[in-house]
Amino acid sequence: MARAVRLTYGFQFFFGLLLWIPIFYEYQKQLGLSDAEIFGIQSIYYIAFCLMEIPTGMVADRFDYRTSLWLGASVLVVANVVPVFAGSYTGFLVHFLLIALARSLISGAQSAYLYEYLHAHDAGHLYLKVEGVGRSYSLVGKIVYWPVIGLLMQWNTPSPYWLTAINAAIAVVLALKLPPIPGWERPEGKTSKLLAGVGGAFGALRKSRWLLLLMIQGIAMFTLVRILQVNLFQPVLESKNVPVTWYGSVLAAMTIFEAVAAARPHRLSKKIGPARSVFVLTVVMALSIGFIVPFGGAVTIVLLCLFSVTAGMSFPVQKKLLNDAIPDSRYRATLLSMESIMDRAVCAVVAIALGAYLAGGQLNEFLVLSSVVTVILMALLAGLLIAVRTTRRRRAQPVP
Repeated sequence: MARAVRLTYGFQFFFGLLLWIPIFYEYQKQLGLSDAEIFGIQSIYYIAFCLMEIPTGMVADRFDYRTSLWLGASVLVVANVVPVFAGSYTGFLVHFLLIALARSLISGAQSAYLYEYLHAHDAGHLYLKVEGVGRSYSLVGKIVYWPVIGLLMQWNTPSPYWLTAINAAIAVVLALKLPPIPGWERPEGKTSKLLAGVGGAFGALRKSRWLLLLMIQGIAMFTLVRILQVNLFQPVLESKNVPVTWYGSVLAAMTIFEAVAAARPHRLSKKIGPARSVFVLTVVMALSIGFIVPFGGAVTIVLLCLFSVTAGMSFPVQKKLLNDAIPDSRYRATLLSMESIMDRAVCAVVAIALGAYLAGGQLNEFLVLSSVVTVILMALLAGLLIAVRTTRRRRAQPVP
């Protein structure tokens, strides 16, 4: 079991080491892309991710999670070579479409493999800790590399993409070494059986309002993290007159806080419960974004680090909540992919809105609106979760 856990740690580390994240916005602008084109590509990326999620989740459930993992890492290798040879709008569009395919292949499969493998060894109680530590390790490499990415880009412009491709190749090797899940057998049947898995997954989702609400709760958290750390990070620092050469260092500092928090997700969860933890952490993230507006560069960096602490703690807790709520393990990867579809669909809409706000010079308005809307929606969702949980408890009580 220890070997499988170490290999998943290694896979998360190298697959997630996208070294171009701190500079891709500036890199694309240097190559002549406009804000509308850059954020338009991001919106297409999220839509493509949505379209790919269920098919790739079905493949993972039917043909083995490990197959999906090494295929995803292989696609990531190709994706990061494309911008080196095609530094144009079309090249970056292809790059992000391949990134969407790679990440959709592993999004549900990675968590499903770890959850099922641990439970097969009667170690399911370790899932939250292992998931958190794995996410923490996946962030460590970024802490080391991101501070120097700006300098690497000045030395050799496409070097962050070359290094990311090498990391993805290492992830392929690690995925191929993952041991099989004890007792797992490939479902028998033809393509019709594969398509029937979609109906089974939707059926499980219809029967569990709790699972559906947990998925919706995760949307707010994921959207805030994705939009701030990828799409908003560079424009925010630019608006605070932070030099470009500092971007990697700031992102590395944020990642340190996120990594430390990700390794200890159980502390808050034990005190107030996992569902409440995600709610509280999401609200803190939303408020952190809103308070960026009136402050300068130094306080903004502190708020970004606070945001990262809450993000680090929330992801492992949310994944455990979803995995525990899934009623039928046969559709685990597909159901986890469905949550990703919801996440990316909202991100696609938000990315379009963000591009329009930035084009109009209204970054601050966007930050405040995002903060307020998130807090209101989370309050409404909390009421629904309480109602559903109360109903479940009443039904579980024995009839006198």
